[in-house]
Amino acid sequence: MAPMALETEDHSRDAAFNKALHGKSAAERAGFMSMLKKDPQAQKAAVDEYFKHWDNKSAETETKETREARRAEYATLTKHYYNLATDLYEYGWGCSFHFCRFAYGEGFYQAIARHEHYLAHMMGLRDGMKVLDVGCGVGGPAREIAKFAGVNIVGLNNNDYQIERATRYAAKEGMSNQLSFTKGDFMQMSFPSNSFDAVYAIEATVHAPSLEGVYSQIFRVLKPGGIFGVYEWFMTDQYDNDNPDHRRIRLGIEQGDGISNMVKISEGLQAIKNAGFVLEVHEDLADRQDVRPWYYPLAGDFSMMGSVWDLLTIARLHKYGRGAIHKFVGGLEMLGIASKGTQKTADSLALAADSLVAGGRQKLFTPMYLMIARKPE
Repeated sequence: MAPMALETEDHSRDAAFNKALHGKSAAERAGFMSMLKKDPQAQKAAVDEYFKHWDNKSAETETKETREARRAEYATLTKHYYNLATDLYEYGWGCSFHFCRFAYGEGFYQAIARHEHYLAHMMGLRDGMKVLDVGCGVGGPAREIAKFAGVNIVGLNNNDYQIERATRYAAKEGMSNQLSFTKGDFMQMSFPSNSFDAVYAIEATVHAPSLEGVYSQIFRVLKPGGIFGVYEWFMTDQYDNDNPDHRRIRLGIEQGDGISNMVKISEGLQAIKNAGFVLEVHEDLADRQDVRPWYYPLAGDFSMMGSVWDLLTIARLHKYGRGAIHKFVGGLEMLGIASKGTQKTADSLALAADSLVAGGRQKLFTPMYLMIARKPE
């Protein structure tokens, strides 16, 4: 792997910006209410910093230099993406920011939890193990896996707001003795070598500018014989970068999901091997013949609902639901209730939803490429 420059960490700067933007909104019960309590000037700074990488940069005119500029600012790009999108994620999706497979008659949140359980099962997580969650979000998967497997989890995150939310949820559920959350860049982890019995990442390491780089950091902090499990986002090997439609789908996913540089499955498999791991299992779970595809909630297909309780979730994600949110949030911005840029963020998430569905239907993209790898003794 050719060495690449990493962004300089400044936790004091990030903490000050988090306080300015989010204030005390991390203590709000619901993501939607949190969204209405942002500082307008800080929100504008986050919007400008994030969208400078995407505005007026179409798939047709994309250059290698444009992509390299995003990779160079991977940490800032990801951090501001989640500064803008976290509340909308919680409102529309819940506390586990990932996709999943769906079984017959299975409700949305039941399926989300099963996806987390399956990863823990495939990794062989057991009571008392010390586990690292790389890119932990607001801690939804960590809480579920800790309950399921009895492990102690440290969540790593470069976004202060999400750490505050995750810490609050853990305390609310009486899990503070089992879960902790720490600030850091997964490309340059501060943990000592050989610290963890196991490491997992659920749709998070896609934000890395180099998969070999982040996988190498995970390899370093794992104990010899330790296990790494990941659900990775990849473009499949059917993706053709010379195809304009394929590029539009890939760029829509990247813009709407805060990703600097998404790669193909073949590149990811090579990256995990180059990091030193022995790859024990790898499979694209999106290729399983499930009764409902992983993207059905984003497609807004009510006929595929596993439970009547999923009605509101699917309605929010349906194109008409997203259209209503666009108008509603726009109205709140005009009235000064929501900060400027909230509608633009929601529209970017809608672009991602459409691109994800297109990528899934055409078998160009997967959000659930499972890899189970071990660090040699």
